[in-house]
Amino acid sequence: MVGDPVRGGRIELVSLSKSFGAQRVLHGIDLTIAAGEFFSLLGPSGCGKTTTLRLIGGFEENESGSILIDGTDIAGVPPERRPVNTVFQSYALFPHLSVADNVAFGLRFQDVGKVERARRVGEALALVQLGDLAGRRPHQLSGGQQQRVALARALVLRPRVLLLDEPLGALDAKLRRSLQFELKALHREVGITFVYVTHDQEEALTMSDRLAVMREGTIEQVGPPRDVYENPASTYVADFLGLANLIPVTVTGQDVVELDGARIPVATGERSGDCVVFARPERLRLVAPEHGTVVGDVADVVFVGSTSHVQVALPSCRVQVVTPNDGAAWVPAPGTRVGIDIRDDALRLLDA
Repeated sequence: MVGDPVRGGRIELVSLSKSFGAQRVLHGIDLTIAAGEFFSLLGPSGCGKTTTLRLIGGFEENESGSILIDGTDIAGVPPERRPVNTVFQSYALFPHLSVADNVAFGLRFQDVGKVERARRVGEALALVQLGDLAGRRPHQLSGGQQQRVALARALVLRPRVLLLDEPLGALDAKLRRSLQFELKALHREVGITFVYVTHDQEEALTMSDRLAVMREGTIEQVGPPRDVYENPASTYVADFLGLANLIPVTVTGQDVVELDGARIPVATGERSGDCVVFARPERLRLVAPEHGTVVGDVADVVFVGSTSHVQVALPSCRVQVVTPNDGAAWVPAPGTRVGIDIRDDALRLLDA
């Protein structure tokens, strides 16, 4: 961490609600974020993720519920007195100030001497690998470098919690991917709590220790990225987080479903009748028709670089299969009759 280590940063949201006029945007959110965790709020526009972030930061007032940091309720505490700092998508750097002066700006309002201020600014710039650019102005920096300045400006104030509101959204895809790894490495080094807002599933999966998928002011599911990705709690989560096949089936017996005449083993629990089977496209495999669990015709093939996405038309629905472009996997042309090999562990039953 910049200077002496800053610990803490456990966040507890208890029955947190918020409305704008007659529109309720948060419906009694309950969420705990561990100290030092990289936690992402993931969801589409309008789901309430940015409002949640702004409530933690103090930029909005909650109408009910509590916001606790390390056990202290900070609801009603002004933003500048909270142990929290925020990095927005708009970096809001001062164009007339140097990089070093931009980073030092917030320290002017703290009881920090000149020597100590210079030391902390130097450490913050070194942390984001911009020590050699301290004398430059913002217009002389790339978008990625400006983002790092904004991070350094937030970290130099030694918050217990750093809030990040889609900070990579304005960058191109290649730079955004690179900075995802840099942010994760930075988090490990500083050790404070990061709360990251994004609608980008790849960002959330890449960086988070845990994530919450939000929908219309509620939390659908919370967990580590792999768990949420592989074991979604609902069709909404399955469909929102990555590519997903949601296939209508009929439960015909204990732990057996039927799809286009094929009986497929899958844990059914107490379910019966019509249900939905969830399968990630990369867990399915294209084979010759006689070896397939189900059989259909290739409707479309989309090349996306390292993989190809193959749409197969079955009698009752369409199924997507992701095939690696490694020179060994079979990528059939549209119109080809194919089988889909469905392993027992590739499916999960969800309520329709």
